[in-house]
Amino acid sequence: MEFNPNTLLTDILKAYPDLPNKLIKIDERFNVLKTPIGKMMIKGKTIADASKTVDVPVDELLKQLRELTK
Repeated sequence: MEFNPNTLLTDILKAYPDLPNKLIKIDERFNVLKTPIGKMMIKGKTIADASKTVDVPVDELLKQLRELTK
């Protein structure tokens, strides 16, 4: 899967269902992705949106996602 700032978080989690456990290493706020409410909250949200939420530059988040999904 190719990641860019506009990639939807729901698409990423469908392709990589174990990713929330790995994303916690980047920022503990990603822990919300393991909850039903968190899954509802990310509908329509992109990598760029997540970058703002966890205060990680989008380029860094993209780099981390690529590494975590190898």
